[in-house]
Amino acid sequence: MTATDIKATRRGAAEHGAAVTQARRVLRHAGFYTFICLLIAFFALPLLWLLAAPFDSAPGVTVSLPDFTLRNFQVLADNPYALRSLGNSVILAGGTGALTLLFSALAAYALSRVKLPGRDMLLYVLLLLSSIVTGTAAMVPLFNLAFELHLIDSQLGVILILTGGMLPSAIFILKDFMDGTPVSYEESARVFGASPLQIVRHIVVPLVRPGLATIAVWSVAQVWGNFLVPFLLLRSPEKSPAAVVMYTFYTEGGQPNLALISTYSLLYSLPVVLMFLFVSSRYGFRFHGGIKR
Repeated sequence: MTATDIKATRRGAAEHGAAVTQARRVLRHAGFYTFICLLIAFFALPLLWLLAAPFDSAPGVTVSLPDFTLRNFQVLADNPYALRSLGNSVILAGGTGALTLLFSALAAYALSRVKLPGRDMLLYVLLLLSSIVTGTAAMVPLFNLAFELHLIDSQLGVILILTGGMLPSAIFILKDFMDGTPVSYEESARVFGASPLQIVRHIVVPLVRPGLATIAVWSVAQVWGNFLVPFLLLRSPEKSPAAVVMYTFYTEGGQPNLALISTYSLLYSLPVVLMFLFVSSRYGFRFHGGIKR
């Protein structure tokens, strides 16, 4: 075999190896994108059903082109509690979010600035207990407490209980944002005669605004989908939130009314989606304070 033949053989082997490598790369990319498409389809199909079923005269459990109608919305509007329950959800979510934001911000600022013995241990214990003793496990003593305070069938009682359950986690999260705020800014404001509340309002709050937005969105989303606490504490149907009223769209035999459930679910999800889009456009996913690094 001549030198030319050897070079040709080596060149052919190299080209074959490159072709095999390229084919493997193409197959690997094709498999990866196929998996991603299947994953997207898995999560997209329920959303497509939610968008199509409310406008279908006879929706089923499968995704199909709807037989277009607006009758489902008319039936829902005729329900005396459906639209009112959305307003009740706004009251519960807004009240709980406001109290959680206020108390957690003040507590996180105090814990961040005041050096107390065992401060960090206290935070971890509160967070641990709030994770272990969930709302379901503590529902009996919470119900007894609400009964003793005459807060049964009171939206204020639901707001207070939900706020107390979320405060440990909110304080723990906000403390990291407070720790990132320079103390020198506050000392400068204190030299010019600013009171502690003025310092918090005009110095600290603007710097930790992304953290406050995070807590606000988290607390509102938690309350918006909460079923157990309002279901047990509220007795009047006109005070029930949307998560509880949706439970009534089932027959006595347990069969779901898909037309009403899908239509109500679409309306029920819109406020949370709009809130997410607003916060995302305002802050994005920048989970840090207002100090440039």
